[in-house]
Amino acid sequence: MPSRVQPYLRLMRVDRPIGSWLLFLPCVFGAALGAAATGRAFGTLHDLWLVGLFASGAVVMRGAGCTYNDIVDRDIDARVARTRGRPIPSGAVRVKAAWLFLLAQGGVGLFVLLQLNLLSVLIGAASLALIAAYPFMKRITWWPQAWLGLTFNWGALVGYAAVADRLDAPDLLLYAGCIFWTLGYDTIYALQDKDDDALIGVKSTARLFGEQSRTWVAAFYGLAIVCMAAAIAATGAHAWLAVLFLPAAIHLVWQLSVIDTASSASCLKVFRANRDAGLLVAASFVAASWLGRPIPW
Repeated sequence: MPSRVQPYLRLMRVDRPIGSWLLFLPCVFGAALGAAATGRAFGTLHDLWLVGLFASGAVVMRGAGCTYNDIVDRDIDARVARTRGRPIPSGAVRVKAAWLFLLAQGGVGLFVLLQLNLLSVLIGAASLALIAAYPFMKRITWWPQAWLGLTFNWGALVGYAAVADRLDAPDLLLYAGCIFWTLGYDTIYALQDKDDDALIGVKSTARLFGEQSRTWVAAFYGLAIVCMAAAIAATGAHAWLAVLFLPAAIHLVWQLSVIDTASSASCLKVFRANRDAGLLVAASFVAASWLGRPIPW
């Protein structure tokens, strides 16, 4: 890309697509679960259209979120080795230009959102409060990863509503499961910065848990799989469909077995592996919609 464009693409983290995957996949979870809850298999042309909207929306809104986060955190980023080369603290993008770029991305995201049904639009708009508050959480709570879980997995609610045109118990269980998943993988991500964070006073679950981080991540991952399997059961589908989540569970166990919590490179590698974990979860929900036989409430 032209050199003038590259800083803005880096501001969106286009060169690091894992965040877009992790924002996109809960939308697919929710849409597939919505199909199961309404008694049909996921995979119609309309479903595929929705997946396309979710994918494009995830890329642009992840970019907008990163831009906003970098504007707010520019002074902190300048003091952390891993982030001081980002476009704003490095001077490649001025703050005013970043705000204008943020507005442009928000406009594209709004256009994508307006293609959905009214309930999905209202739910999506409600996420703005969570997004606005997120960059400040690391300053006031040891649990900014929990706030990220609330924010990053909002797509599970939007995806479900886009298919089922309602919100009910299965989707709330899914949302809870996604939050636990994020608590796990973002604690792993935060382990990379725990020393710098301690020096500048930034809080995180990685600092809070310390040497017990692996145990906490294991607990979060376990709760994530239980809640996701329970979400399928709550649609009235056969209980045996919980076995569909076994591949994802095995993958999460593998993450715990290989991670070196003292190595930034190992933490980053395992964090990025959550794209594959999410794809396995998505496949589980899609398969459940095909194999399940929901019982009317």
